[in-house]
Amino acid sequence: MKVCIVGSGGTISSLGHGPLDYVDYGDTGRKLDPAGLLAQFPEVAAAGDVIPVAWRAIGSPDMDVPDWLELAALLHDLPVRHPGLDGIVLTHGTSTLEETAYFLHLVLKVDIPVVLVGAQRPASAFGSDAGANLRNAVRVAGSPEARGMGVLVVLNDEIQSARDVTKTSILRVQTFRTPDFGLLGYADPDRVLFYRRPTRRHAPDTEFDVAGIDALPRVDIVASYAGADAVAIEAHLAAGAAGLVMAGLAPGMVPPRQRPPLDRAAAAGIPVVISTRSPSGRVVPRSGLRSRGWLAADTLSPQKARILLMLGLAVARDPDRLQAMFDAY
Repeated sequence: MKVCIVGSGGTISSLGHGPLDYVDYGDTGRKLDPAGLLAQFPEVAAAGDVIPVAWRAIGSPDMDVPDWLELAALLHDLPVRHPGLDGIVLTHGTSTLEETAYFLHLVLKVDIPVVLVGAQRPASAFGSDAGANLRNAVRVAGSPEARGMGVLVVLNDEIQSARDVTKTSILRVQTFRTPDFGLLGYADPDRVLFYRRPTRRHAPDTEFDVAGIDALPRVDIVASYAGADAVAIEAHLAAGAAGLVMAGLAPGMVPPRQRPPLDRAAAAGIPVVISTRSPSGRVVPRSGLRSRGWLAADTLSPQKARILLMLGLAVARDPDRLQAMFDAY
């Protein structure tokens, strides 16, 4: 199998102060590019014809929309530059890995597997998960069974869908979980195994095309909590938000003082999407939301609802069409 490894930094590529540095490794500023990772973990190259592709070494908190757009362009180009490519692996820091993965899950037009991988322990650490995760990501990306699954996330021997997975723990290696639906399969020592397939629309069969664009509409996330008022909402609107996502109270509600500015935004044609701060469950488009012109995020987390709304606003502003996107993706 022939797989490209694209490097974007993160813990998986980091070198700390020593083998017992699990916390302060970011202070060293030392990161391995993909070629360095293959030298550090030669077992990865043994998994197939692995091609290192240097991009940038940045921390995942620094990831922004322009970086996503640049990455999408690069990933689209790789099958052209490397004919016969079976898959692509993107190394990434775990803080925003799920967001980059979902963005690519919605916009990529390549028909080969794309797998994002990270690590909870730096490459230099005693007991690091970096090497095993990277080798498994290469195996999954090169697996014929991974085709048609959209963008995948592989850590801790587990294969997850970009749409549903989220980081659940700061330090534990089993951090990435899919609360409602569970993992897709395993990268076991003997073979790659899938037990279910994503059914929601995903790359490459989507209506989102980011080729040639350098920005997306601004969408902000506002938290709901006991006693929350309108200050944050008004500030985001004043800053030019084209849409708002509420990290609402379960099962998809907001406190009284947040409702009037949201009503005004919806009446002015600024979409309001109600997600939930709850880690599990579906926001239903019940009559109370529909009567106010608010949209329901289904099971998408606030951070993923923001991505879908940004992309949706780039092609449509009609509330019914935007709701249809949340129902489909």
